[in-house]
Amino acid sequence: MSDPLDKLETRKDTIQVAIESGATHVGGIMSIVTGAVRDITRELGEWATDMFEIRDAARRARRDGDSAP
Repeated sequence: MSDPLDKLETRKDTIQVAIESGATHVGGIMSIVTGAVRDITRELGEWATDMFEIRDAARRARRDGDSAP
């Protein structure tokens, strides 16, 4: 017959390993999410910069067209 303390310790060890594994995987997932948010933010910023440049080019083209002989 096994000692009740042995069963309790085995359960504690199992729970500990499960929690540690969960924390490791959650950390990995959060790293992925953080990287994705960073990449999305960068892409949105670059797209906004493109829009500003396109707007400025259109203004210059209109201005140049208005001053053409």
